Amino acid sequence: MSDAKPFSFRLIATDGAARRGEITTPHGQVRTPAFMPVGTQATVKAMYPDQVRALGADVVLGNTYHLMLRPGAERVARLGGLHTFMNWPHTILTDSGGFQVMSLAQLRKLTEDGVTFQSHVDGSRHFMTPERSVEIQQLLGSDIQMQLDECIALPAPREDVERAMQLSLRWAARSRRKFEEMGGPARGQALYGIVQGGDVPDLRVTSATRLAEMPFEGYSVGGLAVGEPQDVMLKMLEETTPAMPVDKPRYLMGVGTPEDILESVARGIDQFDCVLPTRAGRHGLAYTRFGKVNLKNARHAEDPRPLDETSDCPAARDYSRAYLHHLVKAGEGLAAMLLTWANLAYYQQLMQGMRDAIEAGRFEDFRQETRAAWAKGDLAPLD
Repeated sequence: MSDAKPFSFRLIATDGAARRGEITTPHGQVRTPAFMPVGTQATVKAMYPDQVRALGADVVLGNTYHLMLRPGAERVARLGGLHTFMNWPHTILTDSGGFQVMSLAQLRKLTEDGVTFQSHVDGSRHFMTPERSVEIQQLLGSDIQMQLDECIALPAPREDVERAMQLSLRWAARSRRKFEEMGGPARGQALYGIVQGGDVPDLRVTSATRLAEMPFEGYSVGGLAVGEPQDVMLKMLEETTPAMPVDKPRYLMGVGTPEDILESVARGIDQFDCVLPTRAGRHGLAYTRFGKVNLKNARHAEDPRPLDETSDCPAARDYSRAYLHHLVKAGEGLAAMLLTWANLAYYQQLMQGMRDAIEAGRFEDFRQETRAAWAKGDLAPLD
């Protein structure tokens, strides 16, 4: 990557708080607002990499926790890095593994130094520090990497939220030092800091302000969509984004539904990831411009309509709801493949629609039109 383009972000247009931008990484450009399909274990479930790319995805996410446990970061490095390993020559973002350590691992013990945990795969014990998280991400070779943080479930007492926020700030500084020691900036890679603070506005602002003093290439909002109502999440964004640097990308981690994304873009967020469109597809639920369609429902058994006859995605355009219902009820693998494909297509269409609307100065119109279409429901005549 010595001759690769360095990481950069340029703001192309704004419309209210909504932002249209472009991230440059060693593996290409990422158009923002961007939705990043989740490739937890070096694969976007039920999808071929070229399908994911053809839908308009510029970047996918890999998971540090899962990949360190299986097949192992050192092995991936020996095999040429994550881009080669998973046949994705475009931008990859890896998370720090912190969320999974807190949510999946067994017998975890948190200290100032890091967190000791037992693998959910084979029971082996591991010690994750901010430095080790960066080291693993460097071995994987991802373009955008994340600091290790502590993410706690909400609601939680203020003292617990503040303790986790302050620890995450100290871990942010340690992560940054390790990232620079390992030469990440010289290779054009990026490290994002993560804003914490739960549902306490002043703690969010303190975290964002302190992180902005550190030389991160981008900044994330973490610890939301972990149990709090949507209105609380959006309120936290309204409090937080004004304290985040204007000239750096802003990433809302683990979010979310199409409505979550639309409303978060309206509040100044640039990047998103979520397992929802892929997980929903594997469980018979489709996302369309007329809202959600539950293909398990018997009313689809004789419905000859496609999910959306105007879609560019064959999965949404060329298969009847009756056939999709049959596949779901029969437990066929093709159901997961088609519905995942259709869902990711809709998410990318939504992102492109927002990018175009922001550049045209009509984001609010697009927002209202999109919400009105969702409100019609899936029984509305296709047009």
